[in-house]
Amino acid sequence: MSDTTGESSVQARSVGDAAIIYASDYLNKLSGERIERECKRQLESGHRTLIINFRDTEIVNSIGVSILVGVIDAAEKSTARLIFSDVNNHTAELFQMLGLTRHVSLVSSEDEALSLISEAQP
Repeated sequence: MSDTTGESSVQARSVGDAAIIYASDYLNKLSGERIERECKRQLESGHRTLIINFRDTEIVNSIGVSILVGVIDAAEKSTARLIFSDVNNHTAELFQMLGLTRHVSLVSSEDEALSLISEAQP
């Protein structure tokens, strides 16, 4: 896995034209901004799909959600696909209630996300 900048960076890796970004245990302003920077960096480097893996995420606060809205906007402007994987039930309900699921695909695992994008490719 690669990282972005020095202190407390976000873990990310590439699989084909997809980038997988790993969210931390608490998605707040600081960690959310790191994720947003990494997502934008991955889009700028040509990735057509972003998968944000929430396997370690227990809590997403309101600022974290607003930053994710910014990530959704950046992906839409780049015509990239955005997938959230490994989202716990509580967070999935929050994303659904707030309407984020109208703009992203929610899948149960990283493997399912990778299968989803491979099915979509010709």
